Amino acid sequence: MKKIFRLSAVLTLLVLVSACEGDILNNSGVAGVSQPTTSLTSAQTEAASLTNPGIPAAFVNGIYGQMIQTGTGGTGGHDDFGHKSYHVFSDMMCGDMALSVSTYGWYRVSIAELGAMQDFTFGDNRQVWRYYYRIIRSANNVIQSLGGNDFEPALSDNKASMAQALTLRAHAYFYLTQFYQRKYVANEAILPLYTEPIGQNLPKSTAQEVYDRMIADLRLAIKLFGDAAGWTRSAPNQVNTYISHQILAMVLGAQDRVGNATEIASLTQAVINGPFSILPMTELYNGFNDINRTANANSWMWGIDITENNNLGLVSWWGQVDMFSYSYAWAGDYKAIDETLYNSMDATDARRGQFRNNPASGRHLQPEFKFWASNVIGGTSFTVTADYVYMRVEEAYLLNAEANATAGNDAAARTSLKALVSQRVANPNYIDALSGQALIDEIYKQTRLELWGEGKSFFALKRLGKTMVRGNNHLSLVGVPVAYDDERLQFEIPQDEIQNNPFVNDQNQ
Repeated sequence: MKKIFRLSAVLTLLVLVSACEGDILNNSGVAGVSQPTTSLTSAQTEAASLTNPGIPAAFVNGIYGQMIQTGTGGTGGHDDFGHKSYHVFSDMMCGDMALSVSTYGWYRVSIAELGAMQDFTFGDNRQVWRYYYRIIRSANNVIQSLGGNDFEPALSDNKASMAQALTLRAHAYFYLTQFYQRKYVANEAILPLYTEPIGQNLPKSTAQEVYDRMIADLRLAIKLFGDAAGWTRSAPNQVNTYISHQILAMVLGAQDRVGNATEIASLTQAVINGPFSILPMTELYNGFNDINRTANANSWMWGIDITENNNLGLVSWWGQVDMFSYSYAWAGDYKAIDETLYNSMDATDARRGQFRNNPASGRHLQPEFKFWASNVIGGTSFTVTADYVYMRVEEAYLLNAEANATAGNDAAARTSLKALVSQRVANPNYIDALSGQALIDEIYKQTRLELWGEGKSFFALKRLGKTMVRGNNHLSLVGVPVAYDDERLQFEIPQDEIQNNPFVNDQNQ
């Protein structure tokens, strides 16, 4: 059967073939629904690629552009600024990011107090849903234009474009599964599974079906990247085989970290063996603000170079987290590391210096030096040109250590963990005495410390079945145990999806 794609979108891309931002792909409708108009066969798309190989790549670049756009969650809210929006959500949900001062109210009730997860009418439920399905719809359009699911294009550049689209689709579904299912239950119906740019709604698929699709997408993406002879990514905002490996490891860990431990260890080892290196201790205070800085370029597997042309300012991840930028984290909505987590650090841990340690200051434990877009408190950074980090190689070391420890290979786990911790503390040799659950617990703590503010600790909380207890610098739920599978850590299917999709009812369990 010939695969089809909307001619209107293709014509747009012929004009904007070099575009890397903007809403290039039509994303009207609800959930995964698109409205196809005139169509173009995949054979025509492949033929067009022979004379203009930038066409499929431009489709994919449109997806990357959506990842940093404000309003892609369908709101005008100042917490709606693309993929990094949900790094703030998840870090607050797992308790590692404290809302320590709230003047303007962003995140206060809905996320910090876990209110959205208890009321499907809260807009945050819709925002998360809409953003990731928006990415899925765009990826489906690209996949369809290149031949459809499980198809392997002939041209190397098209193989790479297909691999990127498959990886981005799986990445989006992964976030949806983590946000909308409390824990993996194979036969639980959780999400509509859209794999084609069809024009109608679908019922919820089971977790098993969604995970099977993610795993198949990522395995094929890895194969296609390997077969795309001569292709290398042109910018770090593009995914490549190492990112596909890491996302597949995360998916398998969320599904069954014990049963999949050996494969997770293998996948993450492939990343460790790649071209990246751990950020050295001497670079811990560089602000994580410049992807072109040599140390960051070596550590950041995936990120984006933000420029003035991206028009980011007050409404951005930096605006919500950076205490220097002219926005909320400077003006009165302070985000800080959880006090208990901070106090758990070794006295010699260099990461202590990433945070302002002054209990008398209203800015106590804000990320003064881990993240900064300028170096003067007072709101001097009006236009954001500081970069976004999506994934660092340190994640691979930590997940590799966790997987090996889970599989009972403590020696390999200690090797990966010490490779990181040796760049953080004066004497990492205490790790040599750790084994079993004590080793896994240390890996979990190091994951939370190393990746604070990067949106990954929530996945570790769920993967390891942990319970969070917030420290004293939170404004709410201080000292209240919240387990990984508590319903307060699961978003509800949003109200308008229930109203507009006749196959989805209001039973959000």
